Amino acid sequence: MEIAVIIVLVVAFIAWRMMPAKGIQSISTEQLKTILNDRDKVFIDVRTPGEYKGRNIRQFKNIPLGSDFSKLPKDKEIVVICQSGMRSSQACKQLKKLGYQKITNVRGGMSAWRG
Repeated sequence: MEIAVIIVLVVAFIAWRMMPAKGIQSISTEQLKTILNDRDKVFIDVRTPGEYKGRNIRQFKNIPLGSDFSKLPKDKEIVVICQSGMRSSQACKQLKKLGYQKITNVRGGMSAWRG
């Protein structure tokens, strides 16, 4: 009985960690294709410069995770991508803490991108 409770708690914790933070939108790479030319959005790639140089989406500016995001415009939607979606999720949470309202994470990141 106790083991079942522990398993449920572990599963619930993992599910909770995977959920996007409140106010952070999540889109697929297919949805990303439809908004790439929207001038009201700022596209940032939070991978390392080496990863970005190897393969990137032209509209995305490379601002590695750990950089100062506070210079980004607060009046535009910020769309964030990384390799798998994990670092971009962290970056989205940092942006939220900095007071950004319109934040979108690209699920699956560059691994899922077929552009």
